[in-house]
Amino acid sequence: MASDPAPDDAAAAENGHGNDNGHGNGNGNGNGNGPSPKRARSVISADEIRTEFAHHDAAVARVNNGSFGCCPASVLAAQAHWQGLFLAQPDAFYFHGLQQGLLRSRAAVAEAVGAGDVSEVSLVDNATTAAAIVLQHAAWSFAEGRFASGDAVLMLHYAYGAVKKSIHAYVARAGATVVEVPLPFPVASADAIIAEFRAALAVAKEGGRRVRLAVIDHITSMPSVVIPVKELVAICREEGVDKVFVDAAHSIGQVPVDVRDIGADFYTSNLHKWFFCPPAVAFLHTRKDPIASQLHHPVVSHEYGNGLPMESGWIGTRDYSAQLVVSEAIDFVNRFEGGIEGIRSRNHEKVIEMGMMLAEAWGTFLGTPPELCGSMVMVGMPGCLGVESDDDALRVRTMLRKDFQVEVPIYYNSRRVEGQEMAKDRNGDPVTGYVRISHQVYNVTKDYERLRDAVNKLVSEGFTSINLRPSEKVSST
Repeated sequence: MASDPAPDDAAAAENGHGNDNGHGNGNGNGNGNGPSPKRARSVISADEIRTEFAHHDAAVARVNNGSFGCCPASVLAAQAHWQGLFLAQPDAFYFHGLQQGLLRSRAAVAEAVGAGDVSEVSLVDNATTAAAIVLQHAAWSFAEGRFASGDAVLMLHYAYGAVKKSIHAYVARAGATVVEVPLPFPVASADAIIAEFRAALAVAKEGGRRVRLAVIDHITSMPSVVIPVKELVAICREEGVDKVFVDAAHSIGQVPVDVRDIGADFYTSNLHKWFFCPPAVAFLHTRKDPIASQLHHPVVSHEYGNGLPMESGWIGTRDYSAQLVVSEAIDFVNRFEGGIEGIRSRNHEKVIEMGMMLAEAWGTFLGTPPELCGSMVMVGMPGCLGVESDDDALRVRTMLRKDFQVEVPIYYNSRRVEGQEMAKDRNGDPVTGYVRISHQVYNVTKDYERLRDAVNKLVSEGFTSINLRPSEKVSST
């Protein structure tokens, strides 16, 4: 068992700490998000971790794995090998290598997420593409009369921005009524999320309206909250929702993923965020159902009509190499004590520890309880910084990057819970800005201390977000 608090993975490797979290290193039963290693290897060392991520900018405190993920050098080398094969002889690559390589990756994903069969798994560029595939089908169902105009689509208020826009671009335009679940933030418990979901679903069903699709995040992006997705899927089944799509862009590598246990009709997660694949690759799992044959990639190519896995496996000439190295990413995670489960456990423990350190230093709090966090956590910033808009949040983020070499997303909390005061810091100032910190195997404590010290410096100097706002333009007369 790891010591408490859990050490950085680099420190754990260097000091020989055991990090057994009681689950082993991925036993191949589909519940560990990674099959067993093919051969015995020594646990990765601290020096090896640093070497694997030596391409990262050493001058930057990178506490934002969540946005773009990371890819170790060994996996990048495998990717370069595939790229070289294509460049050397593209015809041989296309006719003799590509589909076999994609099938190998799909099989690895199917085992990792507990899919019933490899035919249920398609590889796509990212979760946004997967959302387009599902929402395109829903839009066709409205256009072709299978759904009635005014039938509902349900989504969380904190759904990813691109997915929210896709919902409006595809299904609202086709005639759907879009109903949002107004989740509170900060979040007190999973029960609070479930209660809001039930209430919004009741609104969606008013007047006998059919709810054709529920779009549920497994981990919301901003603010970051682990959603009780299995419970919400069960509620949808009880209440007669036709189909459930889980947008789990951040999930694989952060939380356990067993698609059969979760029970959604469609489930997607990026492999380049928390599973060490190069950008960009994601999977879309489609439960065995007649609807599966009706799903199509939005880029139509020669494989149209041959099933989504084949359609997604050829959308024209492009670089497919990121989709071909899933097995190498699994080999990488199995170099760590406990495999992906050990990484997940240590990342979770460390990000909570670092979040609490920041909250104590700033006189604030975490935006969610630890059980609603994966490897990311929201931490309130001192209220005196005066973050009053999304633009303020972006300008402060840019300043931290340029002036302090700290990379961290900042969230502006515009939500006000009815009958509840805005949460305040220890000085009594309302907390409207939150950093979303991540922890991945390459992070060290110093990264978070640099963020702490940068914000403390701004506070001590009397900085407020108004300092960064553009001056009002004065029109000439």
